[in-house]
Amino acid sequence: MKIPGPDHPITVTRAAKRWRVRYAGHVIADTDDALVLQESTYPQVIYFRRDDVAMEHLARTSHATHCPYKGDASYYSIQMDGQLAENAVWTYETPFPAMAEIEGRLAFYPNKAEIYEVDDAAVAPRHAHADVNDVVQHTDSGSGQSQREHWPPNVAGPSEGGVR
Repeated sequence: MKIPGPDHPITVTRAAKRWRVRYAGHVIADTDDALVLQESTYPQVIYFRRDDVAMEHLARTSHATHCPYKGDASYYSIQMDGQLAENAVWTYETPFPAMAEIEGRLAFYPNKAEIYEVDDAAVAPRHAHADVNDVVQHTDSGSGQSQREHWPPNVAGPSEGGVR
């Protein structure tokens, strides 16, 4: 077991944004709780919580590898819509103590699935722009009446000869 240090640094940080994984045109992982592992000069790796991954599309394989800094990795293949990506996902179920933060999380090979960062405002644009107090005041107060005047209509009524 090797310990990360100046000659081989490894950092694990919380991702600032939402991350997703798409495979065969489907989002199979979506999290706002990703960890970003940066190891030495290698590309960063995004680790997802299992609860945020569609595990029904993953199948455990017998493939295993060993990292002297992280420990033993187990692998999963992705199968969806008749497509198979063998050993496309890895996990450290019992990593070395220095890497305890990634325990049980899943990482995806970028050449086997699309891994991308998502802006929450793009996922839920109303959330980014709506004032909650304003929305609540336009709802029923319990008396059957709105707490404020109704918003102006955003569509015109049916035209003459239209649907009634």
